[in-house]
Amino acid sequence: MCLDIGDKRIGVAVSDPFNSYSLPVNTYTRKNLKTDLAYMASLAKEKSATAFVCGLPVNFDGTASVQTEKARFFIEKLKDATGLTVYSVDERCTTCEAEETLIAQGKTRAERKAVVDSLAAANILQGFLNEKNIKER
Repeated sequence: MCLDIGDKRIGVAVSDPFNSYSLPVNTYTRKNLKTDLAYMASLAKEKSATAFVCGLPVNFDGTASVQTEKARFFIEKLKDATGLTVYSVDERCTTCEAEETLIAQGKTRAERKAVVDSLAAANILQGFLNEKNIKER
C-alpha cells in the first residue's frame, strides 16, 4: 500500500497481488494524527497490505525540506501503529505528473482535486514496483 502524505490529504494506492502494477484507491482527508494512523492501519488490514511505500517529498536538489520532516514523522508513527515495514521513496514530480494526466483527460479542477493525491500515490508505487521488479530479474 502506498501513501502520498500531505498536510491536508493522503493519497492511497495499492498494488495488484503480483506486485506488477499500482491502482489508486482513494484520497483521505486528514483529521488528526491518531485518527489518521487508525484509518491507515484499518485500510492496510482491509487491503491485506504487507508493507507501506511512502512518498518522501524532497527539494528538487534532493535536500530535505519542512515537508520531508513532516512525512518522516508520520512514517515513524505509521511503523509504530501498524508494525509493518515502511519504505520511503523520492516522490519528486509525482503530483505534477498526476495533475498533467488529469488535465490531459479533461478533468475539471474539482475533479482533479478529488483524485490527484491517490493518482500521485499510484505513480509513486508504480515507480517502486518497477525498480523492485528490475532488481529481482
